[in-house]
Amino acid sequence: MCLYYITMKYSLLLIFFLTIFLFTGFSQSQNESTISRPKLVVGIVVDQMRWDFLYRYQDRYSAGGFKRLIKGGFTCENTMIPYLPTYTAPGHTCIYTGSVPAIHGIIGNYWYSRSLKKSTYCTDDTVGTVGSTSDAGKMSPRNMWVTTITDELRLATNFRSKVIGIAIKDRGAILPAGHSANAAYWFDNTNGAFITSTYYMKSLPDWVNRFNERKLPDQYMQQNWNTLYPIETYIESTTDGKNYESKVPNEDNTFPHITAEITKDKNNSFRYTPYGNNLTIEMAKAAIEGEHLGSSKSTDFLTVSFSSPDYIGHAFGPNSIEAEDTYLRLDKDLSAFFIYLDKQVGKGNYTIFLTADHGAAHVPDFLKENNIPAGNVRDSIIIASLNAMAEDRFKIKGAVAYVINDQLFFSKNVETEQSEKLTKAILEKLMEFPFIANAIDLKNVSNTTLTAIQKDMLVNGYNQKLSGEVQFFYKPQYIDGSNKGTTHGSWNPYDAHIPLLWYGWGIKKGKTNRETYMTDIAATLAALLHIQMPSGCIGKVIEVIKN
Repeated sequence: MCLYYITMKYSLLLIFFLTIFLFTGFSQSQNESTISRPKLVVGIVVDQMRWDFLYRYQDRYSAGGFKRLIKGGFTCENTMIPYLPTYTAPGHTCIYTGSVPAIHGIIGNYWYSRSLKKSTYCTDDTVGTVGSTSDAGKMSPRNMWVTTITDELRLATNFRSKVIGIAIKDRGAILPAGHSANAAYWFDNTNGAFITSTYYMKSLPDWVNRFNERKLPDQYMQQNWNTLYPIETYIESTTDGKNYESKVPNEDNTFPHITAEITKDKNNSFRYTPYGNNLTIEMAKAAIEGEHLGSSKSTDFLTVSFSSPDYIGHAFGPNSIEAEDTYLRLDKDLSAFFIYLDKQVGKGNYTIFLTADHGAAHVPDFLKENNIPAGNVRDSIIIASLNAMAEDRFKIKGAVAYVINDQLFFSKNVETEQSEKLTKAILEKLMEFPFIANAIDLKNVSNTTLTAIQKDMLVNGYNQKLSGEVQFFYKPQYIDGSNKGTTHGSWNPYDAHIPLLWYGWGIKKGKTNRETYMTDIAATLAALLHIQMPSGCIGKVIEVIKN
């Protein structure tokens, strides 16, 4: 009897301790699952940052900016954009969806709507503006067909994670933040403030109103824009005031830019200064504090896009002193921002990735100045020539309705039975232009002489529902537009080779020279955060994650 009670006693004790052990283990497991992600992910996109800018100006970069990410994190040296066109909206969409225009539906900044017979903007919507009386807030992500990595984070945490998108450009804030974001904020020229739309909320939060009340753009513009260092030390750039540079932001193309005297379109001119980067960082900090990002048990996500480098690059070109000065200033701004994150979120508690939505071509007249073949083209010349041919040979008036994203859209005047013959004639006519290298029937891409890279990018960019009938390729160094400044959009490495840096929680130190792609960013983030890939993701995980 005694032995029986002793056995029962020890059995009950064993069950008790096993229960405690299992419960403790379960609790520990549950606790570990809540800390197996960083407190905050900060996605940084530098609009129009060519990959070579990481190294072109590195001698004067600080230790705490780009170099901190390169030396303390992981860099993918050969990251390419795998689709056409290489523009801002498809770029931001691809980064955060891991998808391509053929799947995600954002085929350009603008595209031609056959039903509306006009150009459509990527984030256009019928929602209302919040924070302004202008139409600048009638925007949403509804034109994007798939989810983003930020959407997937919200889904994975049952919407406990907060997601905020910030940029001067609306598309740079809206598309990365995704469909289910808590908010996206962008800059409005009419009032010089950050605004949003009724897609997200009915009124601006108090912290945004307080931030706007500081009138930082006015303060920045009063400082004027002079070079950070003596102008004669800018040896990585061509001389100042070239006649192929645009006259912005103060109707002048030389330093110093006297921004304090600008009264007409002052807020639009503000976009063309490096102070747009300062404003973006200050807004990012205000969002972190106002929304308490990185302070809960669930991982938060802040998307930050620096839009001003794109405005400056378009106006002055990659070889300008303005571009060099912008990146030297941005490097210092990033260094200060990273120190802020160390203090506010905690060193080792956040993950950063930094990339670009596209690069840029050199200004054609700059290249010609240095005996490199280049040129400017006007779409209007192409349309006029093709329509004259179509009317002469096929008696069709206005056969080509629109040219956009290097694609031709046929008008409704083109009957189905005429389409095949007209397409063939147009392809032949296009090839007569000395500045065009290839012209392709988008319904018969397989029957082309394109290289594998060009063909893959073309297929990835072709959306059967939204794209045009014919695609053409300019010769390298030829661009569409004015002979002032430059642009981007092509398959060439100057447009398609982008930086990709990883840093912080969960990231190992190192680099890879193997080819990686913009589509791989979202896939890698999904693996890092242990969440599902976005719904249209075709990327592969890059080995940047610590074991």
